[in-house]
Amino acid sequence: MILSKEQQALFDGEKGETMAKVVKTLVMYGEAFNAEKMVPITGEYGHTVSSFGSTAIKPVFDLYDRLLSDNMVSNQKFTADPRPLDKNVPSTLLQNIVFKMMYSQQERLEEQLRKLGVMNDDAYTCASFLPQVGNIPKRGDILSWSESSAFVYANSVIGARSNRNSGIIDLMGSIAGFVPEFGYLTDEGRIADWVIEIRTEKMPEAQILGSAVGMRVNEKVPYIKGLDKWIGTELNDTTCSYLRDFGGAAASSGSVGLYHAENLTPEAVDYGEKLIRQGAPVYVIDDAELKRVKDSYLCSWKDLDAKPKICFVGCPHLTLQQLKDWTLSIEEGLRAAGNKKVLISTVFTTAPAVIRAFKETEYATRLETTGVILSYICPLMYMSNPLSSRMPIITSSSKLRTYSSARFYSEDEILKMITKGVK
Repeated sequence: MILSKEQQALFDGEKGETMAKVVKTLVMYGEAFNAEKMVPITGEYGHTVSSFGSTAIKPVFDLYDRLLSDNMVSNQKFTADPRPLDKNVPSTLLQNIVFKMMYSQQERLEEQLRKLGVMNDDAYTCASFLPQVGNIPKRGDILSWSESSAFVYANSVIGARSNRNSGIIDLMGSIAGFVPEFGYLTDEGRIADWVIEIRTEKMPEAQILGSAVGMRVNEKVPYIKGLDKWIGTELNDTTCSYLRDFGGAAASSGSVGLYHAENLTPEAVDYGEKLIRQGAPVYVIDDAELKRVKDSYLCSWKDLDAKPKICFVGCPHLTLQQLKDWTLSIEEGLRAAGNKKVLISTVFTTAPAVIRAFKETEYATRLETTGVILSYICPLMYMSNPLSSRMPIITSSSKLRTYSSARFYSEDEILKMITKGVK
């Protein structure tokens, strides 16, 4: 790898041994992907996936202490993934004991993140790009981000550029101020390898569509045709919420880090089919294919007929508009069923900053009246232990389904189950 004079000086220890190790780590990372040079980070904010104080990753906290002891803090403020704990989310006494043991380092970690440069105490979310959070890069910005649902949105819907970095690498890029140039940071790496043709008779559910695309193309870049028929060509709140859910599902069911949607996403609008690699295979998705994909989802519940105990909605974190839409849908569903409160413990998850904004609207009290719990946690962190994984938990999130034992249902099915009950 060819380093600039300034980068080479850091590599050689001009600013101390710790900074030299940070740069050497980035060089080794880049060389593993045949990067030839480093490029400066131009985005205003970073994003790190390391947000939960699990005892299983204690070396991470030791490394953070080493960075802080040598004053190696981020050159840019950053957001972080959601917190793992919220006393308002239903749990048994035994679960609470397990959670406290699992995440015993949470206070230590959050104090480290404050010193390293986290934006504020509201900056814990997997959807850092939400307007209320404030970490919105510009098109063309070079980022050092991790978190699958965040960086795929930044790459695709915003048109910024970030690779799918791991935890620690994301922060090291922010500390050094540069990252190795490869993959999605290059023009070649943003060319579409697949063409996806949407031929459905109704609007495809974002979570299932994303799952279908992710499982088919894996880590490749898809170019999607026909989606604008259903969601339009304007990147408004509703459309962006759809694309966020689609991207989160594609990134978790496969490893999609960038997609282009014809007449929608910025690069597809500007370059059209010039973005498609010659000879790219075509994947046709119709209603039957979406049903096949949904029917293929496995369920690990011991008792497949068990009554759900908890429902999680919001993985990735819900937008403000989605919270409003869900409130209206639940109210209507309860009225139609003759019920006053949801019949399954239901948890909606979103960013702390979005919760703050939502509570300023008329919808907050209305949602609370339905019995739905509003939380800032990461549902996956709730599920990541034997006690929770044995519980019959349902979700409308393909991402949570992929990474846990939660059972997937469509949004319409979820709405029916929580307002009318399960027979």
